[in-house]
Amino acid sequence: MPATHGPIEVYLEVAEKRAFAGGIEWPGWCRSGRDGPAALETLVVSAPRYARVVSRLRPAFRAPATADDVRVRERLAGDATTNFGAPGIAPEADRRRLDAAELRRQMRILRACWAAFDRAVDRAEGSELTKGPRGGGRSLGAIVEHVVGAEAGYVRLLAWKPPRVDEAEPAASLEPVRDAAATALDHALREGVPAVGPRGGKMWSPRYFLRRDAWHVLDHAWEIEDRTPAA
Repeated sequence: MPATHGPIEVYLEVAEKRAFAGGIEWPGWCRSGRDGPAALETLVVSAPRYARVVSRLRPAFRAPATADDVRVRERLAGDATTNFGAPGIAPEADRRRLDAAELRRQMRILRACWAAFDRAVDRAEGSELTKGPRGGGRSLGAIVEHVVGAEAGYVRLLAWKPPRVDEAEPAASLEPVRDAAATALDHALREGVPAVGPRGGKMWSPRYFLRRDAWHVLDHAWEIEDRTPAA
């Protein structure tokens, strides 16, 4: 449970080419920059936007006004995933046991991120998303396909089997995959998660699953919002 006063605790994941900063107790609130200070600055700038996503949560998220309103609790050495453009290292704080009350709170955050993604997709329907300066950027359908596919892959990292993603209509798989995520988390709370999966490979802790999933969903929700042409 986050503190209701004092600086908000965050972590930094820093690699050679890129860095990420994220809220310890606030899954989804995670932004990147070219280095640690830049990532912290981007995180603080994004705080009001994140606050709108989780506005119904209690205790409420307190958007910091400046970098002085956050405290770096952990500094992590990033890796190739960090340099590629995604957070890849779990904070030590994510090793903590997740009890039922905290799971409910963090699931409300994740569901708020899912809802933000769905709203962004709905508003962008029928529009052609703007391209980057070099013409890059996935189409709306490709973003939905990417997000649901990634989420199914994340569920496997809780040692749980997700439903098959409908390749012809990926959006139809969003709810089944989300239901599988919620079920996998409930099971992980009761039974735990093995350190290694049945076919090898490191599994994720429930806290890290929630952190990484919320970041990925919200990152693409904001991408869609930013690339949707004004009406």
